[in-house]
Parts: sequence; C-alpha cells; structure tokens
Amino acid sequence: VQLVESGGGLVRTGGSLRLSCVVSGRTHISYDMGWFRQAPGKEREFVAAINWNGGATTYSDSVKDRFAISRDNAENTMYLQMNSLKLEDTAVYTCAASAVGTKALEAHDADYWGQGTQVTVSS
Repeated sequence: VQLVESGGGLVRTGGSLRLSCVVSGRTHISYDMGWFRQAPGKEREFVAAINWNGGATTYSDSVKDRFAISRDNAENTMYLQMNSLKLEDTAVYTCAASAVGTKALEAHDADYWGQGTQVTVSS
C-alpha cells in the first residue's frame, strides 16, 4: 500500500487549505485512515482519523471545529479540510492507514505511512 499526500503550501493565518491522500496498492482492503503532523523540534501529533466508511471521525482538541476529515472510497482518497489556520498549524502533515482501527491511529499505530506534505502558515 502506498500513500501519497498533496495540497500543502504556504497560507496566511485565517486561511484554508485542503490536503489529499491518495491510496494505491491493496485498496480492496478497508483501512481506517488518519492525519498526523510534526512541527520542527516537536513530536509527531495525531490530528484526525476516519473509519473505513466515513461514518465515524475523531479529532485532536487543537484542530476540532477548524479541520474536517473526509474520504472518497471510490477515488481511494482521503482529505483534510483545514480552515481558520493558525501559526501553530505549521508542520509536515502525514497520512496513515490502519487495518486495526481509529483507536490504533490515535495511538500512532498505523500499518502504512505517507511521506508528508509541508503546511506553512504565515502572519
């Protein structure tokens, strides 16, 4: 399974970005998926997760009410809509997939990881 992120870039505070994560390979298996981020000098942080059919989502407190995770299984793609971006949202954002579940993802336990896409928020 390969995960490829896109959509990162430079945005001003208060702006929006939408990240995408395309899944290829064993796409016939239903994975729960999630987003993580890592800022310079900081540990990787769980951002959000979504179950295999999109029926359940979970978010970290730092992004709740500003970010929205979704997926289109027909396109083998997961999204992260990021609104009201803050300086502290600057990080490399990475997607991940788990055959175990969203709780595993919250514990940073994933079967597959992407390479990441940089998001930079400026004032």
